[in-house]
Amino acid sequence: MSLKYGFVLPRGDARRAADWARMAEDAGWDGYFVSEPVWGVDAWISLAAAAMQTERIRLGTLLTPLSRMRPWKLASETVTLDHLSNGRVILAVGLGAIDTGFETFGEVTDRRTRAELLDEGLDILTGLWKGQPFSYDGKHYHVRPTAFFPPPPPLQQPRIPIWVVGMWPREKSMRRVARYDGLLPSVQGREMTPDDLRRMIDFIEAHRSETTPFEVVMEGITPGDDPRRASEIIRPWQEAGATWWIESRWEDPDHVVLTRLRQGPPRTE
Repeated sequence: MSLKYGFVLPRGDARRAADWARMAEDAGWDGYFVSEPVWGVDAWISLAAAAMQTERIRLGTLLTPLSRMRPWKLASETVTLDHLSNGRVILAVGLGAIDTGFETFGEVTDRRTRAELLDEGLDILTGLWKGQPFSYDGKHYHVRPTAFFPPPPPLQQPRIPIWVVGMWPREKSMRRVARYDGLLPSVQGREMTPDDLRRMIDFIEAHRSETTPFEVVMEGITPGDDPRRASEIIRPWQEAGATWWIESRWEDPDHVVLTRLRQGPPRTE
């Protein structure tokens, strides 16, 4: 199976997001992603700007920490962008990194509570996408049906694809992934190996009842001018079952990131 390739914008305002998205599409990348900070440049405004400058490339977040968001607001943002982009949105969710400002702004930091908020938020998000009437009665959220200007359903059906962080070998985390459309893999306490990824995929296949496509998403860094080295980096993950490779250069200076973006997806042997 051939890989799809994405690129992360590590920083920059909405205008850069739009300009670089156009360059990413021209260079042949399949996906373009932005972070969603607690306090910073707004991800959904940036992606809307990117949508207006592109036609083909998939657009999404890496990632959205749903525990600190109002699920109905996120449902509005995602469905609006799905229509604006003609069905190109991907939503990636997880608990998020609490050292990015959670405590500073009074967000929930307890892991168990954030997991509960993530699960309930996903229930509400997918429920609202299906349309009204929708109601929900959870531990943290309570939603009643409304007829006040509901948006249309997403263009993508049965839903906007949701990629979920899975922490191996935490069964609850992995079962959450199996309910949705993609795996963002991590391993508790150490660096992940291709064998770990195989075990995670086996678990998901054993517990997934959905028949819709499922993506396995790896992040990393590859050279844009060394096909042999790029192959050495990517091939073990592809053989283990990865379907996406996301070029994630969070620490590189802007000129290095831009150069790599313009080089396009990894050329492999």
